[in-house]
Amino acid sequence: MIQVFVTGGTFDKEYNYIKGELYFKDTHLQEMFDLGRCTLDIDIKTLMMIDSLDMTDADREIIVHNCRRSSTDTILITHGTDGMVETAAHLHHSNIEGKTIVLTGAMIPYSFGTSSDGFFNLGSALAFVQTLAPGVYVVMNGRYFDWDKVVKNKKTGMFEER
Repeated sequence: MIQVFVTGGTFDKEYNYIKGELYFKDTHLQEMFDLGRCTLDIDIKTLMMIDSLDMTDADREIIVHNCRRSSTDTILITHGTDGMVETAAHLHHSNIEGKTIVLTGAMIPYSFGTSSDGFFNLGSALAFVQTLAPGVYVVMNGRYFDWDKVVKNKKTGMFEER
């Protein structure tokens, strides 16, 4: 089984057309798995629905706690892209042994339709979480990165090797 933890981020944002603002309602993950015809054994648990720019160390400890408690050794975390690398480092330094933990996200909300990179990143993350050795990774743009060898290029919106 693959444990999926939802933390929010652009992946799950909705657009309020009247106010012109992004906001959180519910996760889109189950719908995405269904539309993608995913047949994997997946358990989805929402831990929080926040923008990663607002994530605190206390929030990261909630993620760590749930990763430790998970009975599976394959964990996928949906996360906002701005704080993803920081959370990956926090998870690594928490010494969670024997588990493959993959963080992924989107630059464009799933609710925006085919312009979103969310589907692609989610599919890539599912493949990588099943095949990578235990450790903490960031999966974006069809690539995986070790937790300490990745940076978000804020000019291009792409993740690249540090």
